[in-house]
This record gives sequence, structure tokens and C-alpha cells, in this order.
Amino acid sequence: MMTGLRTEKPKTDWLMKRKINCESARASPIEKALAKLGHFPTKTAEKEAWFLSPFRSETQASFKVSITKNRWYDHGEGSGGNVIDLVCRILKCSVKEALEFLNQDWPSFSFQQQQHFNPNEQSLVILKIKGIKHPALIQYLNLRGIPLHVANTYCNEVWYSFKSSNFFAIGLRNNNGGWELRNKIFKNSSSPKSYAYIQKNSKQLIVLEGMFDFLSLAILNEVVINFSDILVLNSLAFVKDIEVHLLEYEMVHLYLDNDDAGKKVAFYLTNKYHHVRDESDSYKTHKDLNDFLCHERKE
Repeated sequence: MMTGLRTEKPKTDWLMKRKINCESARASPIEKALAKLGHFPTKTAEKEAWFLSPFRSETQASFKVSITKNRWYDHGEGSGGNVIDLVCRILKCSVKEALEFLNQDWPSFSFQQQQHFNPNEQSLVILKIKGIKHPALIQYLNLRGIPLHVANTYCNEVWYSFKSSNFFAIGLRNNNGGWELRNKIFKNSSSPKSYAYIQKNSKQLIVLEGMFDFLSLAILNEVVINFSDILVLNSLAFVKDIEVHLLEYEMVHLYLDNDDAGKKVAFYLTNKYHHVRDESDSYKTHKDLNDFLCHERKE
């Protein structure tokens, strides 16, 4: 009898906790969740906001968010729901994972690693930092079309511990002292995750999506890199955070990926700020700047 009583209480506690988590997550503003997922409104009123659909490519916003009711409705396909439904569908994740996403403020959530979604993994520890010398990293740079001297100008060889094992990677330090880490096998980051901002007192700002976009542009257009301030997002989730910097410049050039997420951010920023220019047409037949660089080097 005692065994039965002991198993019943945790089950009741778990159900109660799940109910509280669901209620808390359901109250989370849809606009905030969409911003964390890289989607921004094209038009906002007192009671509603309109977005380009996060489910497909479109040029006219058909996705409406009711601010008062905190519900969404996609007029293009005639479906709608609450914020939990939305996160589950965009991230292709379970309700449990959606609740974890909504109930925690994670600046370190990586939208390019959704298949490895695990908010509780915080065990990455930086061991040492030095110039890039390891043959495996040099080989990886060659594969990506990046000369060693360019990579060493802006990046480091970073050794780190993760899940009781040691690894090494090419690292780009962000504004808060965290690292974006890349090697041939892994794509990772250390806390705190943030954007990288390189200031040279220029009147022009270059905004890129990731480390290899930055290194690629340093090869494709060394002059513009040398005479511009540089901002590497590291995640499209930081777009709202970097908007304050955009106002400090006479001209801002965007070099974002040619995918739906990159195009939506470019659309949002160029429509909101008259001095922001989308430069993705210069590599429009390629997924990003590094893909364009690798193609050019093969020619």
C-alpha cells in the first residue's frame, strides 16, 4: 500500500506542474515568440499585427496576430491557434519542448540546430584559446575557401570541454565574451550567446548572419571590411537587439542568407529604416556568401 501512495503523489505533482507550465506558456505573447524565431511584423496596429507567413514564402502579409486575444490566424491556409500550437509547428517540436522554449528566456537558442533542441545542456567550458594552427581546422578552412591568415585575423583556435569530452574549433568571440564555435563536424556556441560587434568609428555598418559570411566577405571585398564597422548576428534572434546600433550609421548593408528567414529579416529592416540596404542580390543564386565564395573559387 505504501508503494502505491508513493507513486501517486509524484504523478499528481507532475500533472499540476504541466498544467501551470501550459497556462504560463499560453499567456506568452505571440509577437515575442515570433521575434525569437526570427519573424517580425510588416504592419502593427493597436489590436493586431500582420506578418509574412512563417509557413511559406509570400510577398503580402496574410498572417494575423490578435494582440488582445493572443491568437494567430493564417488567412492563406485558413488555420490558426495559440502560441503553443505555433511554436510546435514552426520548430517541428513536441509540446514539452515548446513549453520549455516559451517558459524560458534563452538568448542561446540556436535556430540552425533545431534537431538538437535541448535547453538544459549548459556544460560547455572553454579550456584554452590560441592562434589557429591545428591541421584539421586549416583543412576545414580550405574546404570553406578561407585562407588561414584571414581566419587568424578575426578568429581563434578554441579548445573546449563538452559532455566530459574535449574538442577544438574555430571560434569567433561575441560581445558578451561567449564564442561561436565551428569545425567540420560540430556547430556550437558557449554562453553567453550574443552578436559580435567590431567597431572602427566608421559611418558605414556591415551586418552579416554568421562567422563564415563575415570571413567570406573579408575575401570578396577586403576594402569594405577594412573601412566598415562589422556586426555578425550569430542568430537572427538578435535582430531586435542590434536595431539600436543601426541608428548610429549613415548607411547599413545587409548580407543575410538567401532563405526565408534571412529574406524576412531583410524585408523587415529595409522597410523600417531608409538607410538600410539589402545586398543579397549580389549572391542571389547562392544560399549565402560562403556558398558564393566557394563557387567563385571553383570557376
